[in-house]
Amino acid sequence: PFSKLGLEKNSGSKCVISMHSRTTTTIQDPKNPEHRKTFTFDLAYWSHDGFQKDKDGVFISTDPSSKFASQKDVFHDLGRGILDSAWQGYNATLLAYGQTGSGKSYSMVGLGANKGIIPNVCEELFQAIEERERNQEYQVTFSMLEIYNEQIRDLLSRTKQPGGLKVREDQHLGFYVDGLKSVPCENYAQIERLMEQGTKIRTTASTNMNASSSRSHMVITIQFRQVFLDRDLTKQSTINLVDLAGSERQKSSGSEGDRLREGSQVNLSLTNLGNVISALADAATGKKVLHIPYRDSVLTKLLQPALGGNSRTTLIAAISPADICYEETLSTLRYAERAKKIRNRAVVNTSTLMRESKAENDRALLARGNSGMAGKLSQEQCWSRPAAGRLGVGWREGPAAGSAWGLPSLPQEQWIMKTLPHLLNVNEDPQLTGVLKYFIQAGSCDAGRAASNAIHLQGLGISDKHASFTNLDGKVTVTPHSKCKVVVNGVPIVTKTKLQHLDRIILGSNSAYLYIGFPPERGSEDLTRFDYDFFQLERAAAEGVSVDKLGAASHGDGKADPGMLAVFQDYVRLMPLVAEANQMGEELKKGLRMELKVKNLAASDSRGHELQKEVMVKVTNQRTREVWIWSKAKFINRKFLMEELYQRFLDGEDSHVAQEDDPFWDPVEVVHLGSAHIWLQSLAYSIKLEEQVEFMNCEGEEEAVVHVCVTPCSPAGRACGEEDVVIDPSELLGKRMDFQVGLVRCLGVKWLKEDAERGIQMGYRMYDLSSTFYTKPVWKMVNPQIEETVQFTALNASQEFLNYLQTNALIVDLWGLQEGCAQLDCSQSDLMVTSEGHVMVDTKKMSTLMDPGQTPSNQISELYMKLLKLEQETELLRDTNRALREENVFLKQSLEKVGSTQQGERLPHPPAAREMNQMYTRPASSDREFAKALKLFYHSMNQARGQLLRLRQEKPPEEDEMLRPFVQQQAQRLKDLGDALESSLRRLKNDVAVIVKKKRASLPHAE
Repeated sequence: PFSKLGLEKNSGSKCVISMHSRTTTTIQDPKNPEHRKTFTFDLAYWSHDGFQKDKDGVFISTDPSSKFASQKDVFHDLGRGILDSAWQGYNATLLAYGQTGSGKSYSMVGLGANKGIIPNVCEELFQAIEERERNQEYQVTFSMLEIYNEQIRDLLSRTKQPGGLKVREDQHLGFYVDGLKSVPCENYAQIERLMEQGTKIRTTASTNMNASSSRSHMVITIQFRQVFLDRDLTKQSTINLVDLAGSERQKSSGSEGDRLREGSQVNLSLTNLGNVISALADAATGKKVLHIPYRDSVLTKLLQPALGGNSRTTLIAAISPADICYEETLSTLRYAERAKKIRNRAVVNTSTLMRESKAENDRALLARGNSGMAGKLSQEQCWSRPAAGRLGVGWREGPAAGSAWGLPSLPQEQWIMKTLPHLLNVNEDPQLTGVLKYFIQAGSCDAGRAASNAIHLQGLGISDKHASFTNLDGKVTVTPHSKCKVVVNGVPIVTKTKLQHLDRIILGSNSAYLYIGFPPERGSEDLTRFDYDFFQLERAAAEGVSVDKLGAASHGDGKADPGMLAVFQDYVRLMPLVAEANQMGEELKKGLRMELKVKNLAASDSRGHELQKEVMVKVTNQRTREVWIWSKAKFINRKFLMEELYQRFLDGEDSHVAQEDDPFWDPVEVVHLGSAHIWLQSLAYSIKLEEQVEFMNCEGEEEAVVHVCVTPCSPAGRACGEEDVVIDPSELLGKRMDFQVGLVRCLGVKWLKEDAERGIQMGYRMYDLSSTFYTKPVWKMVNPQIEETVQFTALNASQEFLNYLQTNALIVDLWGLQEGCAQLDCSQSDLMVTSEGHVMVDTKKMSTLMDPGQTPSNQISELYMKLLKLEQETELLRDTNRALREENVFLKQSLEKVGSTQQGERLPHPPAAREMNQMYTRPASSDREFAKALKLFYHSMNQARGQLLRLRQEKPPEEDEMLRPFVQQQAQRLKDLGDALESSLRRLKNDVAVIVKKKRASLPHAE
C-alpha cells in the first residue's frame, strides 16, 4: 500500500504498477502514460489493495476474487521452498531487495500478527523435526548479524567489538565471520527469543550509533544438520535470510557535487552487490567475464556461496506502486531482471560421520566460535546427542538461548507492562519500534547515560543526568535537568510537566518514546498510529512547518501539489537528521549551526511561474560567520562521514582530522541570497523604467532592495524622450532597438548587516544570451553603490523578442561574497557586440544565416546583420516602387477620364503640349531611375557578399610570426567591407529619397 507519511497516501498519488498474471509486472511511466514496460518473474505478488484485517489483526483478502497476496501465500511459495531445499541438504538463501518502505522487512520478518518468512521458516522447521523418524538426530544453530558501514555487529552478543568482527577466509570454509556466535536451539520459542534479543541489540546499537536500520543489512543464518545414524551419513544445510539496506542509498545521492568521498559504505556494499550480479548475469548469457568482484565488500564476501555458488537462492524485489517512486521502482525491477539470469551450482552437502569427524578436528584448529555462511559448523556447535526424533537433552550442554541476557522472562515482562507506566521506544524502522521498554517505578527515577540511572538511555544529545521521571499519587511527571533537551508532544519543555497516556516524548536530539500511562488510563487504542512519522510531523507542526507554509498550492481539486508535498516530506525526514548533525557538531566542538531551508520557496522564473523547490541545508560557522549551502544529497553524504568521526570520538579514538578531510568544513563559497524581478513591458513601448525592487530570499522575505533603470535609447546612448514612445509594440518590429540596463545601488543588504567584512555581486541574463552579466564585487558597505550600465542592441527586433519584453521579467540575482571565496567572473569575452561596443541580443535570425558549426568574429556577425538589414530595406523599396506604379496607373486613368468628360469644351487654360508630355513621361522616368538605383545597389551587394565569402574562407597561418600581419590584413578588409556596405546603403537611401521627392512634387499637378 501507499506509505503513511502524507506524500503517497494524501497527495493523490497514482498506482503505476499492474499485475495481470502471477508472473508479470507492468510499470507505467507517469510522465508518458503510453510508455509501459513489462517484466516477467517466477512469481509476482499484489498487495496494494483488496485486503482487510481479520479479528486477529492478520491481513486477508476481501473476497475470493481479490489478487491480494497474504504473508501466508508468500511463505507457501517461498518459505516452504527454502525448507524443502534444507531437508534435501542444499544450502538456501533468501535476499530481500528494494527501497526503504517498500516492504522488504515486512516480507522477511513481518509486523505484529502478520509474521514474515523468517519466523515462519523457523517455526515450521521445528514442527517438521518433531514429526520425523526417531532414528535420526537434528542439530539447529542460529546466528544473527548486522552489517553497517562495512562493519559487522554480532546481534547475539552484547559486547561490541571495536571496528566490528572481521571476515576471514579459509581454504575449506571459504569466507566466515571470526568470533560470530552461533547458538544451538531446541525449539522455535528459543529462536523467537533470540530474534527478540537480537532486535533489542540492533535497536540499541541504532540509537547509540545514531544509525538508521534502513541503512544496514541484517543477516540471519540457520545451520541445519541431519545425522542418519543407520547410514553413517550426515546432511548439512545453511539457510541465509538477508534483509538488505534500502536500495535508494545506492544512488549518487550521497556524494553528488561533494568534494569528499562517498560517505556511506552501505552504498558501497549495495553497489558491489549489483556489480557481482551484473557480472554473473553476463557470464550466464555467454559473455566473457574476467573477474567477479566478490572481495570488494563485506556483504559480497559473505554472500559468495549464494551468488553463483553452492546455494539455491531466491530474491524478493519489493517495490512501491506510487508514481512518485517510479524511478526507484523501475530500477528495482531491472535489478531483479538481471539477477534472474544468474545460474547457481547447488549440490547436496553430505558426508560420512568419519570424514566429518576429521573435518571437525581440522576446523577446531581455527579460533573457537568461528562460524560462517559457507555452510560449515564451528567447533562450538558440535554437540552429540542420543538418537531421537527430536532435539533432546544433549543440546543443553551448549549455551541456552536467552539464558545470559539478565532480562525478565517474557511472562514477567508482560505482567510488568500491564501494571506500571512505561516508555516504549519509537524507531524509524517499524521492526525496531516497541522493542525497548523503560518502566517508571513508584517514586523518582533519573534517566540518562550514567549507568547508575534507573533508566539507562543512550543516544545523541543524552546527558549523564538528562531528566527525572516521578511516579507519585497516580501521576507521572518529567523534569529536564539543566539545559537538557526534552520535547513533549512536539513542544520543548524546561520545567516539570505532567504526562498523559500516549504522550510523545523526544529526549536529546532524536530519541523518541511513547508514554504508556497507568492501566485505568488505557483503552483499546491502536498504538501503531504513533509511529516515527507521527512524531516528526508533530514536531514539524509545533515548529510552524506545514505544507501550507511551504506553499503547496491546490490544483483546484482539493489536493495539494504533489511536488510540494514531496518537498514537505523531505523537510520532515531531514529535520531529525539535521538535529543529530548539530548535536554531533556540538559534542565535537565544531561551532557549526545547521538549519533547513527550501530553495526557490518564493522564487519564480522570468514569466512568473514557480520554480521547482527542493530542500537544502544552510550551515553557519558561528565563530567566523562563514556560510555554506548544502544540497540534500551533499548533507546526507556529510552526515555519514560525521557519524564515522563521531563514532571514533565515542570509542575514545583520536577524532582529529585534517581540515580538508573534515566533513564539518568546506572552502568558503559564493552564496545565493535572493532574486529580484524587473518586468520589461515598458521597454516594448520605448518607455523608461526606474524603480526600486526587492530581492526576495528563499523564504520569501526581503533580503535587500536594488535601484534599477531600464532605458530605451539611441545607438549613441541618448535616452529616448516622450516623442519616441510607441502606441503599439509592433511598430518596433524589424527595427533597431537600443536600451540600457543600469544597476544603480543596493540598499539594506541583510548579508552585509550580519557581517561587515562581507561583499556582494549581482548578476542577470538577458533574453537569448547564454552568458550572465555580473557586477564588480563591492565589499564592506551595507548600501553599496553599483553604478554599472550595459547597453544592449537588437539590430532587427523580432516578434519573439517583442513578446519577451511584454511578458517576461529580467531576473537579477544577489550573491553574497565571503572573505577568501572565488568571485564571480565579470568578463564577457564570448559576446557579440556592435561597432559601437553594445551587446547584441535577438540574434536568432542571424544565426540561421551562418553555416552550421561556424563561429564568426563579432565583426563578421555584425556584417551579416547589416546584409540582412539591407535586404529588408530593399524589400521595402520594392514595396514603395510597387505603390508608385499603382499610383501612375491611377493618374493615367484620372487624366483619361477628365479628357473624355470635357471633350469638345474649351478649357480655360489648356496645358501646353510640352507640359502634358512631361506629365505622361515622368512616371516612366521615375521607374527608370528607381531601377537604375536598385541595379547599382544589387551590384554593390554582390561585391560585398564576395568579399565576405573570401574573408570566411581564409584561414590563419600556422606560423606565429605571420599571425599578426594576417590579423591586421583581415581587420583592414573588414573595415573596407563595412565602409562599402555603409556607402551602398547611403547611396540607395539618397536615390530613393530623390525619386520619392520628385514623385510627390508631381502629385498636385495631377490633381
